[in-house]
Amino acid sequence: MRYLSILADQALQILPYWALGILLGSAISVFGKEKLHRLLGGVQARPGGLVLASAIGIASPLCMYGTIPIAAALAHQGARQDTLAAFMMSSVLLNPQLLVYTASLGEGVLAARLVSCLLCGVGAGLLVRLASRRGHEFFRFSGVGEPGVSRDVHPDPLRRYLLNVWRNLRATGPWFLAGVLLAAAFLYLLPHAAFGHLPGAGSSHLPEVVGMALVGIPFYVCGGGATPLMAGWMQLGLSLGGVVAFTLTGAGTKITNLSALKMVLGMRNFLCYIAYVTLFAIAAGVCSNLFSRI
Repeated sequence: MRYLSILADQALQILPYWALGILLGSAISVFGKEKLHRLLGGVQARPGGLVLASAIGIASPLCMYGTIPIAAALAHQGARQDTLAAFMMSSVLLNPQLLVYTASLGEGVLAARLVSCLLCGVGAGLLVRLASRRGHEFFRFSGVGEPGVSRDVHPDPLRRYLLNVWRNLRATGPWFLAGVLLAAAFLYLLPHAAFGHLPGAGSSHLPEVVGMALVGIPFYVCGGGATPLMAGWMQLGLSLGGVVAFTLTGAGTKITNLSALKMVLGMRNFLCYIAYVTLFAIAAGVCSNLFSRI
């Protein structure tokens, strides 16, 4: 009975945000994504172009398999590689749907995740800009065609939107349920404040942050499933920085994202990407913990 009570509490805490995230994400996907991508084509000449490109990546609802053809089309039109890097990096890490999910974890987690993903995109853009000045080409879009045919083609806008919502429900629903079940199991089986007893707790939580960054690489599968897990872990004492590190490496190295990125990066750049995401996640986690104590 205690497990069922914990399960119900976890589901009720996250369920409204999960549903709202699907509704919002589908709305942007159906009605707003083309405008966002047109905006991306014009930001590179503006001051703060990398910040704008990273912000557009966060606002874009597309998965990496949808983002790469967009980036390839822009590259063929002359878009700079640093702009594309900022856009693609943040697009991998966050989207409007995940932002709503994250809001269920509290304002502090939402702000830390949003800022860290934005800065991760900007940092990727700056590194690619530096590499480009040395004659290094980071992306290889040869063989990647124009954006594929959208599935959102029904002539009735309402029907088009509802079909997108249904696809989101089918894609995230099983992972959401699995995440709630696992989170409830952690809360039932582990002692209260289990994470708080890890070495380094009470300072920057560096061992915890490094551990969560590494755990995120194989363990993160879907944002809908990871959010209930993080909610449960936070109740067990997981620090803000641990959450940030887990979400950055988790989303950045999700197997579907890696498979898509490998197509356009090549092995050397692909390994650089993995190293960058992991190191940035650890640094962002440590900084999040330090700033949360100010």
